[in-house]
Formats: sequence, C-alpha cells, structure tokens
Amino acid sequence: MFEGLEAAPPDPILDLKESYRADTNAGKVNLTVGVYQDDEGFTPVFRTVKLAEAQLLEDEATKAYLKIEGADEYTAAMQEMMYGLDHEVVASGRAVTAHTPGGTAALRVGGEFVKRIHAQSTVWMSDPTWPNHPSVFAAAGLKVATYPYYDEASRGLAFEAMIEAFKRVPAGDVVLLHGCCHNPTGVDPTLEQWEQIADVIAERELLPFVDLAYQGLGDGLREDTLGVLALSRPGQELMIANSLSKNFGLYRERVGALTIVARSKEAARVCLSHVKKCIRANYSNPPGHGAAIASTVLGDPNLRAEWEQEVKAMCARINEVRDGFAGGLEARTGRDFSYIRRQRGVFSYTGLTKEQVRRLRSEYSIYMLDSGRVNIAGLNRANIDSVCDAVAAVLGDGE
Repeated sequence: MFEGLEAAPPDPILDLKESYRADTNAGKVNLTVGVYQDDEGFTPVFRTVKLAEAQLLEDEATKAYLKIEGADEYTAAMQEMMYGLDHEVVASGRAVTAHTPGGTAALRVGGEFVKRIHAQSTVWMSDPTWPNHPSVFAAAGLKVATYPYYDEASRGLAFEAMIEAFKRVPAGDVVLLHGCCHNPTGVDPTLEQWEQIADVIAERELLPFVDLAYQGLGDGLREDTLGVLALSRPGQELMIANSLSKNFGLYRERVGALTIVARSKEAARVCLSHVKKCIRANYSNPPGHGAAIASTVLGDPNLRAEWEQEVKAMCARINEVRDGFAGGLEARTGRDFSYIRRQRGVFSYTGLTKEQVRRLRSEYSIYMLDSGRVNIAGLNRANIDSVCDAVAAVLGDGE
C-alpha cells in the first residue's frame, strides 16, 4: 500500500524553519514560527510553571485517566480566566468546557461537534487567517469559506467589507473570529467594532466560534477578552477555543480548552454530551500534566499574582519591540510605519512583497513568510538594527 506513495506537500512555516536551520550565516534571523522569545532569543519556562511542577512532583498521587472532558478544576479555571467569576455566562451555568490537547484540538473537536449537530454549516474564516484553520475544519468534514478582513491600502481592518459579508452569511453558519492578536496580521477590531460584529451575528443568527490563542499578549489578560465579552450576550450561543501555549509558555504540553455557551444550562449540558462523544472517538481523554500546572498556578493566589506579572512583562516586551521596529524603519526610510505599532500580539503584517521577502532571505538570511508576516518577538537588541537595515535596503531598491 505504501509503495509509490507521493510525499505530502511541506508545511510552509515549518519548511522555512528547516531552511533557517540549514543556513550557515552567523547573522541569520528567524521571524517565522509564532512562539514567544525573550530578549536573548530564547523561549523560557515561566518561573510559576517551575514552581507548580515542583509542587505537583511532591503532591501528585496518581496517573489515572482524567474524565473525557478533563478535570473540573481545570475547566472551571478556563471559564474564569476568560469571564471572571461573576459573568452571567458562568453564573447561569450555560457554559460548558472540555479540556483539549492544545487550541488546535479545541478547534477540531468544535468542528466535529458542529458537523455532528448541523452538518450543512459552512465555517467562514477571515482572509487571511492562520494557515491551519482551513485544514482543521475541512478534516472535520465541514465546508469552509472566507470573509474580507485585511485592507492592504490602509494596513488595517477591512471593517465595512467584513460587516457586509456577514450580512450575506446564511443563518446557522459558523463565523470564525480571532479573539485578539489576529494571526497573521496583528490587526484587531476595536471594542466598538466588536459590538457591531456581535449585533450582525445576533441578527443573522450565526454561530460565532472564537479562537482565543493569545490572551494576554495584546493589551493584557482582561483587555484581550473584550471581543469574547462583546459576543457573550444573554441568550447568545457561541464557541471558544482557547490555548495556554503562549500565555503559560506550555507549547509542548498541549494545553487548551473548548467552551460552548448555550442558551440555557440544560442545553449546555446536552452540548457537552455530544462534545464528549467527539472526544471519545478521537483521543478518548486529555493529557494531565500541563492542565495540572495551569490549575495549580491559577488556584494559588500567590502563584497567580506572579504569573499575571510574567504575562504582563511578556506583553510589554512585545509592544516595546513593535515600537522599536516601527521607529527603526521610519528613521531609515522616512516612511510611516505606525500601522506596525497599532497591530497587536506576536505577529505583524509588514507590507513587504513576496519578492522583497525572498530577497531578505537570500541576501540577508532573514526569514519570514512570503506574505511579509513576521514574529515580532523574534526581534531583540542583538538583531533589530540589522533587520531594520536589511528591510530598509530592499524597500529602497524598489523605489
């Protein structure tokens, strides 16, 4: 069966990572894969994660399977992290949460849940979006389509075009939204725009599915949930896939969750029964270690306070680098790069063309996606000047 099988096409992001590794230039810079890096170019383990792991090593008494939907303390912590304790969604019991292996599994399980209950739904996603989104939902058996999102001319949100597109989406379809720190553009709606998005979704009877992968890395842990809160009106149904890869640094532990908000507590309970069926046929039950770390940190007031400061420092560094990158480019080119300052999260759409990106790669060993998307956190004191010099050079040659 395996003879003559053609190789699958490489992943465009991970393939660039391999090219970077093979590059012998000592001054090479990798701005591709979306992981946080500190000013030394390293992805650290949080101090609070280390402390929690030490506590778990001392106290953990069993490695028995978790429930299909995961441990109660973890799923409760995920709801509280997004909503707080007093929000109507949580207080009413109309939200249910299942622990998943990362945010990607939350998206996949959510897709399979939609396929199970409303197979004719199409999932509408932003143009552009995370390259894995279409694959995840297509693999779940759902049709996928796109709506306008990024305006090339303004380097901002194509808001009016997006709203008009939503008004034409059939009732019962799913609208995939990035909760904050849009991947790949870094362009987010304002709070006022989120409210208008929520209005149209409610009027059209659409199901919003929020991918909340970067909570805390935009403007702060609370501020980055404003989109979710705007959508969470009384009686409104929605789904949320969240991840702790970035805001806990638990990338390889694969820690995420799928939350479904129904119109009533009873409807939520029924939804969870279907989600558990999807999970059982997929990975049966979730891994425990990463979730136990998160539960320990979030459940201990001292650890939580320290973790919030760690996230705050990470967010501040990203935004400081944004400002430095924009300022460096402005100083070298005389052009306006304020749109880079306005973007949020680890990603930025630089506005560079494919030809310019490939020149940066071949002539300067600076690696970014062909779209011009860069990982802002990959910039640091040691490389930001050389990157700004190189970008200014390829921009100047195009004049």
